[in-house]
Amino acid sequence: MILSGLEIEKKLGSDIIIEPFHRQQLNPNSYNLTLHDELMVYTTPVLDMKQPNQTERIKIPAEGFVLESGKLYLGRTVEYTKTDNYVPLLEGRSSVGRLGLFIHATAGFGDVGFAGYWTLQMFCIQPIRIYAGVKICQIFYHTIEGAFERYSSKKYQNNTGIMPSQLYRDFES
Repeated sequence: MILSGLEIEKKLGSDIIIEPFHRQQLNPNSYNLTLHDELMVYTTPVLDMKQPNQTERIKIPAEGFVLESGKLYLGRTVEYTKTDNYVPLLEGRSSVGRLGLFIHATAGFGDVGFAGYWTLQMFCIQPIRIYAGVKICQIFYHTIEGAFERYSSKKYQNNTGIMPSQLYRDFES
């Protein structure tokens, strides 16, 4: 079952943390999250799953930044979220998708207990100018049934910014 927007608001401060929270970003069954002013791109020509890949940071200026098609950009939400007892999920907003901008390549599914900023894996169909502060995606919450263990990954939990892939850590023994 998906929580309604009013139920999300009711759970704030207990099972759901969204900081900062602005009521005008609350939807009937989700909450709009905004884009931070920083992006990250990989600079390594061939990415290697077993190695940390080199990255470069890009600041989004006030006049916006044009994303190139066929290139992956990592962004992050302005909002810090923490979720207990619910499964957080992230989806792009339809208005953003209708411009051909995808905000998560495959990682829109969160885990119970996740705390941090959401790293967005953004790519576009054609060049598009983006702006910091735009309502870029929406978070919604599913109930969970049965006993569960809270998310406790050392890779992404309690992050403080954009997180490039930490997949290489899965190969360390």
